[in-house]
Amino acid sequence: MNDAKTDKQLRLYVGLVAFVGVGCLIASGLSATSMPPGKLPFLAALTVIIAAASGPLILLRVRSENRSFSAASGSILLAVATLPLPWAIICTALGVLASKIVIRQPIKVIFNSAKDTIACAAAGSVVFLAGIHPAIDRARDVPSVPRLMLSLIAAAIAYAIVDEILGDTVMSLATRTPWRQVVRQNWDVVMRIRGVNVVLALVTVLAVRQQEMLVLAMAPTVLAFQLATKNKIQQRADHDAWRRLAGTTDRLNVTDLTKVLHAAVSLTPDLFSADGTEVELRDLEEPRLIRGSIGRVVYEGTVAAAPARDGFLIEASLDGPSGPIGVLRLRFRKSVKLNESEQYKLQTFASSLSTAIGNARAYAELKRINAENAYAATHDPLTGLANRRELLDQASRIFGVRAPDGMFAMLLIDLNHFKEVNDTLGHAAGDDVLREVARRLENAAQPRDLVARLGGDEFAILLTGLPAPAVATHRASDLLATLERTIEVDGMQLTIEAAGGIALAPGSGGVQELMRRADVAMYEAKRGGRRTAIYAHARDTADVGRLVLGGELSRAVTRREFVVDFQPIVDLATGEVVSAEALARWHHPEHGDLTPMQFLETVERSGQLPAFADAVLEESLTALSAWREAGFDLPVAVNVSPRSLLDPTFPATVLDRLGGHGVPADRLVLELAETLTLSQLEVVDRTLHELRDAGVKLALDDFGTGVSSLSVLSRLPVHQLKIDREFVVQVETSTEAAAVVRSTVDLARSLHLIVVADGVESEPQRHALWELGCLTGQGHLFARPMRAGRLLATLQRGSGGRPGFLAGPLHKSGSVVRMARRRNPRSPLPHLPA
Repeated sequence: MNDAKTDKQLRLYVGLVAFVGVGCLIASGLSATSMPPGKLPFLAALTVIIAAASGPLILLRVRSENRSFSAASGSILLAVATLPLPWAIICTALGVLASKIVIRQPIKVIFNSAKDTIACAAAGSVVFLAGIHPAIDRARDVPSVPRLMLSLIAAAIAYAIVDEILGDTVMSLATRTPWRQVVRQNWDVVMRIRGVNVVLALVTVLAVRQQEMLVLAMAPTVLAFQLATKNKIQQRADHDAWRRLAGTTDRLNVTDLTKVLHAAVSLTPDLFSADGTEVELRDLEEPRLIRGSIGRVVYEGTVAAAPARDGFLIEASLDGPSGPIGVLRLRFRKSVKLNESEQYKLQTFASSLSTAIGNARAYAELKRINAENAYAATHDPLTGLANRRELLDQASRIFGVRAPDGMFAMLLIDLNHFKEVNDTLGHAAGDDVLREVARRLENAAQPRDLVARLGGDEFAILLTGLPAPAVATHRASDLLATLERTIEVDGMQLTIEAAGGIALAPGSGGVQELMRRADVAMYEAKRGGRRTAIYAHARDTADVGRLVLGGELSRAVTRREFVVDFQPIVDLATGEVVSAEALARWHHPEHGDLTPMQFLETVERSGQLPAFADAVLEESLTALSAWREAGFDLPVAVNVSPRSLLDPTFPATVLDRLGGHGVPADRLVLELAETLTLSQLEVVDRTLHELRDAGVKLALDDFGTGVSSLSVLSRLPVHQLKIDREFVVQVETSTEAAAVVRSTVDLARSLHLIVVADGVESEPQRHALWELGCLTGQGHLFARPMRAGRLLATLQRGSGGRPGFLAGPLHKSGSVVRMARRRNPRSPLPHLPA
């Protein structure tokens, strides 16, 4: 429909121009005076020159049409300056007609002849009005050179205006291109040609005034000018085309595939002067098609649903690494043949587009894999709920923000007698029950609450936005009530009983304490046969025990009841001991050995922390010195409480102890709890940098379990990361745990940090950790924590007759394996960055 309307407008316009041109020619024939026989050779020569100059100086394709630039204006100006206007018009019409007749397209022949005839009439009228009246007898009017030059310039302007208006209008209609855009195309080329033509016309007019037949000298001049200008214009056109190609391909360098395709179909039509472009991707289950024109996308969807197209198509294959992926098509209204340069440019652009599509797809795949890994690291694979790590992270963020929109609490749920379901109906039925429980809890929870599966038959819900403590009990009861309805499994109706423990966020302590309190409350509910129970200090035997221990701290420090055991850290590949971790124990006369988890919080609150920390450091450095004297230069890692870092004298105390034992600072590694909050980091930042600047190594303990691993890591000047044993014990059986280990190793490698796996208990775990890129580890597989002297004896005894080794090599001799960075045998921690 649009094509028919455009063609009708084009025919009407050409008819109108032809009518005016024929009118000018008829008027000239009627008003022309007789021509003396002696003047006929000059007239014939001028007609031939106009015919020669009207040939295409250069052809530039605009979509489906070829636009020609000629040097006719110079010869036509010569005619209007040397002949009476009627004869100038007649010579122009005959010359242009003779030149265009070879086109074999009647409409173009008629239009171009009429256009140049009208332009000649306009230029001649300007010359006439300027007072220059050429006649058969040249003696009648001989104008001065300045007057002649000004007249020719004015005539050239008139000719150019008429020629551009008529020519650009027909090109705009034929190509459906905005008229202003047609005018702007190669305007500098046109102005250059017209300027040179005015100079040629003036020189020739002056020569003809001396001898008419000198007009023949204009023919070779015009030919030489055409050839020189054609080469220059062609070089400029090629340079501009490649510059635009480079700019267009740069626009394809985006990572979103849709943006790549949209840029391609909206920019290519202008680049190749086409009416439209389309890209078809064929390597998809359902081929995708995108069509566009200059600056816009006109269709995007399946090939089958695409509207019918018309016109002439030129195709270029889009090739990927494993074969064709699609095709790029240029659409033209009429048949078009690309020249050699355009064909090469099309292939170059198709290659660039193929590369851009491949890059965008690779980025999308990488983004998908990263999203899957991130999801797997924070969600339970069976139920799709958040896992323990995500729950702790979310709760820690809330602890850090302390949002003013209410309290928050932890609800811990345990299914009663769930083991009987697994034992009786099988694990598949048990999994179905767990999925149904997860679905019911998630549907019953508030939108802002977080439902998580901790493992086995344990679930946790982080209740947020509580206006009062009593609301937590009410919401917990509602959640547990949803589990009372029977669950159908394999045609059987099962009744699930559960108990829940509620702990409100305490005024002090952190997420782990909140979880512990919820666990205490849950077992209180189980013991009492109730659906829910809320945490109460009075029933927390652990808290009562802390009060008892607090009264015994002074005695313990005085009598040196705090002892230090050491657990070796081993190269997973070779079995060689590369360092040791100091683990403090309270050798209580009544309760036996107590771990830091049982007494550290009490020590921190008692004011005995500096003495306790100094005692542990002193014993650790004493052991290190003894090992060095025996030939085992092992660094020692000592855990540091966040409260110790708040002491401004702590760095000086550490450095004094190192100096007293003559131990280099880089032999001491201080392990920091990842539960450090960002607000604590603001305070301890100076202390940590002071220690690091002195040469002391820093490690981040239990990485991946704290408030915000990346936020803390970005602020700490650490050398080493320790993977929490929670992930290590499951690394061979849980994709989630393996994903956490892999991401931690990749992160550490990018930051040039060492990774130590805590809790290695079996050879399969050792192998799995090595395959994931973790190079060092500690755990019961190699040795349990022991006193310094016993560890020295163990090192001297070694394994397999090799002192300093606690296990055989991971790979047999001669195997081709990925090796760790080469190190000095005398340096037990070769991978620690200096």
